[in-house]
Amino acid sequence: MAGLDYSRLEDRLLVQAVLEGDNRAFDSLFARYRDSIYTMLLKCTNNSDVVEDLMQEAFMKAFLKIGMYNPQYDFGAWIYAIARNTFIDFSRSQKNNAINPSNIPLENSANAKSSSPTPEECIINAQQRALLERYMAMLPDDYRQLFELRFIDEYSYEEIAERLNMKLGTIKTRIFRVRNMMCKLIEQN
Repeated sequence: MAGLDYSRLEDRLLVQAVLEGDNRAFDSLFARYRDSIYTMLLKCTNNSDVVEDLMQEAFMKAFLKIGMYNPQYDFGAWIYAIARNTFIDFSRSQKNNAINPSNIPLENSANAKSSSPTPEECIINAQQRALLERYMAMLPDDYRQLFELRFIDEYSYEEIAERLNMKLGTIKTRIFRVRNMMCKLIEQN
């Protein structure tokens, strides 16, 4: 897709390009929704440091699960729902956290529902899984385990710390590192 102006493509076409292995199409989706997701998360947290981590995690989840996106629904609502759920997971994991996830607006949440996958979507999901496994195989073993626990199995930081018998701060630092490693692997390929 050399010379293609991604900024002019509809979301569903960008998603299709991502599914076909074009990571620049995902970069375009990220650029398209970055500001609105950032604003929503900033309103929820009032902490720009936390927002950066939550955004990175939300977009990583979106990339990993893009094969599950149903083009009958608005992509913006889908990515918004992922970011909202990422925030809710984060806020639940915080002890004595004053942030209330019920304060997050549910706009477009009805549009973000997905239906069971079609046979074509199953094939795409399998292809995405194979690509993800290839990237995961490039990670050091201990980081691969953290990546699986956090992003595949969707354990909270606290659950991972307990499961691996490690300090919570260590888990957060290592998950931050593995998220950055995976982003670099995706960018390079």
